[in-house]
Amino acid sequence: MQPGTLHFISGRLAAGKTTLARKLSVEHNAVLFCEDVWLSKLSDGITSLQDYLKWSARCRAVMAPLIVDTLKAGASVVLDFAGNRITDRAWVLALSQEAKAPHILHFLDVDEEECLRRLQTRNEQKPEGLYFATTTEEDFRAICGYFQPPRVQEGLNIMAYRS
Repeated sequence: MQPGTLHFISGRLAAGKTTLARKLSVEHNAVLFCEDVWLSKLSDGITSLQDYLKWSARCRAVMAPLIVDTLKAGASVVLDFAGNRITDRAWVLALSQEAKAPHILHFLDVDEEECLRRLQTRNEQKPEGLYFATTTEEDFRAICGYFQPPRVQEGLNIMAYRS
């Protein structure tokens, strides 16, 4: 059986990752894994970076074999997470390799100020499924400090979207 394709997304906070993930899951008839949903349902609440790292590791430990098995079964997968740091992307690449499945990193190349504008709109409108908590500009800047744009040297198949 031919494995599915593993799609994952890189972009700053409020670049449009969740919107693109949903679109890709429909276009490719793929299973969507949204870490924010898992975290909101399974964690005791996330109030710090340490909380996020703890709960994210737990969720990913459960998701990893599901992702690999889904790919091996021939279904494509879209991850609405794990594209923003080199170590996260290496984890996804390892899943792809374990499943012997092709991968595509969808890179949303949106500048920081545009993302901040989008975030402020999201904070005001609180759209269902995109809004999990208000993010301040200070938090936004801190989170963006962790963002590492993808590089060719990582060995990834990158599809870039510029806006």
